[in-house]
Amino acid sequence: MGVPLMTPGTDLDLTALSCWLEGALPGFKGPLKAEKFNRGQSNPTFRLSAASGDYVLRRKPPGVLLKSAHAVEREFRVQKALAGSDVPVARMHVLCEDDSVIGSAFYVMDLVRGRNFDEPRLPDLDPQTRRGIYDELNRVLAAIHGIDLEARELADYGPGGNYYRRQIDRWTKQYRASETGPIPAMDELIAWLDANVPEDDGRRTLVHGDYRIDNLLFAVDGPACVAVLDWELSTIGHPFADLAALIMQWQHPPGAEGRGLAGVDRKSLGIPEDQDFIDAYCARMGLTGIPGFGFYLAFAFFRMGAILQGVKKRALDGNASNPELGLKLGESVPHYAAGGLKAARQG
Repeated sequence: MGVPLMTPGTDLDLTALSCWLEGALPGFKGPLKAEKFNRGQSNPTFRLSAASGDYVLRRKPPGVLLKSAHAVEREFRVQKALAGSDVPVARMHVLCEDDSVIGSAFYVMDLVRGRNFDEPRLPDLDPQTRRGIYDELNRVLAAIHGIDLEARELADYGPGGNYYRRQIDRWTKQYRASETGPIPAMDELIAWLDANVPEDDGRRTLVHGDYRIDNLLFAVDGPACVAVLDWELSTIGHPFADLAALIMQWQHPPGAEGRGLAGVDRKSLGIPEDQDFIDAYCARMGLTGIPGFGFYLAFAFFRMGAILQGVKKRALDGNASNPELGLKLGESVPHYAAGGLKAARQG
């Protein structure tokens, strides 16, 4: 619980950044200081402190990047579109797509103050408060999937067609581009997913793409979510992908590394079981259930494995936000592949 750790000093050109913000951000006034958030492996994130207030900057990492990855422009667009909706987001200020300013595209948003939980057991809270936090986690997920795409001018935010077919193809391609050695279980999982893609059921909603408790900020004095963070993987797609990704996270061991709920006595802690959380989501979405959930869960394991393989490759190439952590996360890819195969067998 608390504010994510930060590292003093950055690789930002504060002089160039301050000069650009003076012309682009109304009311901005220096001098400017910056600290880098240690969390996050994809788009480096910084807290900016200036005479005019505090802000957050997210930028693309330096170096050669995979096509379509690290799309800060899309992050900016979707959060700006969600302003005033039932999905709480930070206020967007300015987007800079000119690489010459600090070396890569970036955007600046409000610094939202709140509680961040990186441990889903919520060890510092009482059972009643935990129940409130998890109910809010459920509510916000349903709110994301209930966004009116036309009204929010997001109808073109992702391509049409079968979301899972498109995603499996995309992440398989990115996984192959990031491979650093053979992982037979990952090859088997890719083959199973490729052969078991369900027919398109017509569901087409906004999806966050990395929805989990540590990507939300909660009010300091209650369970209300005050901001959903890290929209890099958001698109128009199938809502069950977000739900399965959250359930997938909970299959891991508890603690600082696994950050899961496997083996935890959830009832005593006030944390819902997987099926209870799914049932509450279905009630909010007007669904009677989700047949064949094993496929969605297997896909969630696969996609996270592919993402972490990319993190490992960037760490080896010297382009990761936190190289040491990136290499450590990359070691878990075989475990994600194994988890995906287990989910596939469950059906």
